Amino acid sequence: MPEPVGQRHLAVHAPDVARGLAERFQLTSLLTRYSERPIWALFMFLNGFITIALLAAVAMATRTPFVFPSLGPTAFLFFVTPRAPAATPRHTIYGHAIGILCGYGALWLFGLQHAPPAMATGVSMARIGAAALSLASTGALMVLLKATHPPAGATTLIISLGIVTRPFHLLVIEISVAILTLQAIAINRLAGIDYPLWAFRDDAPQA
Repeated sequence: MPEPVGQRHLAVHAPDVARGLAERFQLTSLLTRYSERPIWALFMFLNGFITIALLAAVAMATRTPFVFPSLGPTAFLFFVTPRAPAATPRHTIYGHAIGILCGYGALWLFGLQHAPPAMATGVSMARIGAAALSLASTGALMVLLKATHPPAGATTLIISLGIVTRPFHLLVIEISVAILTLQAIAINRLAGIDYPLWAFRDDAPQA
C-alpha cells in the first residue's frame, strides 16, 4: 500500500534532523556520545532563539510589529516538522496573508477598524462577530486554497481583536512572515534537510 502524502512529508523527524546536522557540520562523533533527540532539541532552541531575536530587534528599531505571537508556532513548524505540508513556504505565506485579509475585512464589516483593542474595552457583540467571522473565513479559505497553516488562525484574531489594525502594520506582519520563511529555507537546507523553496511537488494545488 503506498504511503499517504502526509506521512511522507512527516518522515523527517528527530533522527533525520540530527544526522543531517551532524553530517553537514562534520560532527558525527556527537552521535556516538549523545542521543539524537538532544541534538534535535538544540537545533530547535538555537534557531528559534536566533530567528525570533532578529525579528524582535527589527521591531524594536523600527517600532513596528515585526514580531507577533503567531510567529512562534510558525517557527516551531519550520524547525520541528520542516517536511510537514503546513510548514512549506507556500502554506506559510498564503496562510498568514489570508488571515490578515480576513481579520481586517471583519473589522471593516463590523465598523471596528478604528476601535481600541478588546483587551482595553472589553468584548462587545460587534467584537464577537468580528473575531468569529475572521477565524471562520480564514479557515475556510485556507482549505479552499489548499494552504492550511494553523498559526494563521492566531494572526487573524490578533487583527480582529484590535491588537494590530493599522494597514501599514498589517503589511509589516506579512513582510515579517516572509523574512522568517527565508530564514527557514536557509537554515533547513544548511542542515541538509530537503526543505522546499515553495511547495512539495505533490502538495501543489491541482489545476
